[in-house]
Amino acid sequence: MRKNIVAGNWKMNLGYEEGVSLFSEIVNMVKDEVIGNQEVVVCSPFIHLSSIAKLSASVPNVHIGAQNIHQAESGAYTGEVSASQVKSVGAQYVILGHSERRAYFGETDALLAEKLNAALKHGLKPIFCIGETKEERESGRFFDVIKTQLEAGVFHLGQDDFASVVLAYEPVWAIGTGLTASPEEAQEVHAFIRETIAQQYGAEVADATTILYGGSANPSNASTLFAQKDIDGGLIGGASLKSRDFLEIVKVFN
Repeated sequence: MRKNIVAGNWKMNLGYEEGVSLFSEIVNMVKDEVIGNQEVVVCSPFIHLSSIAKLSASVPNVHIGAQNIHQAESGAYTGEVSASQVKSVGAQYVILGHSERRAYFGETDALLAEKLNAALKHGLKPIFCIGETKEERESGRFFDVIKTQLEAGVFHLGQDDFASVVLAYEPVWAIGTGLTASPEEAQEVHAFIRETIAQQYGAEVADATTILYGGSANPSNASTLFAQKDIDGGLIGGASLKSRDFLEIVKVFN
């Protein structure tokens, strides 16, 4: 049975004390209010990782993750952080291929395949993001775009490595815009992703793959989105910066 996961992406927000305080609130709320088996993942800026890893240790279903890694093991890459460094502070997850990384930093599918390999080599679970822009959606090319992102970025993996990957569908036109794919639109794409996985790895692997929705999910729409057959949780942006909003989304799976 595939996992239900709600992952928060803090992006480039919160000073050190603010981040530790917010995470403390989230951990305490999870202890008191979450009764399901869903996993909670918080992907913070690098400055918070070591401290919030310690705070998460007492709560089995709370995990932490980074928002990016470099593909190299080590070396003269000023300003970058490697998979082994992220792992060394207690992180379990890493977001790869977020639409902002693709758009603002020019990350290609080929580069992301290298980053994916580095993450898996060091025991990090990748949350690998795929999705189409507004122009690609309106032109009707979104299925082709998503299939290409999977084939070029992920499908080089063997079946065992692929089992460690969480996918996140991000309609890029719904990131930070307040727009959200309708539950039916999101389900259509999630079902296509699962079918594409089945063609590559088989139906059993596809059915076990967690696929998150990552486009402006919030406490008001999470229940209808997560009720869809192929949506297994969310990659949450703005709402993850408010402990109560984030927990209300997590509690959809209670």
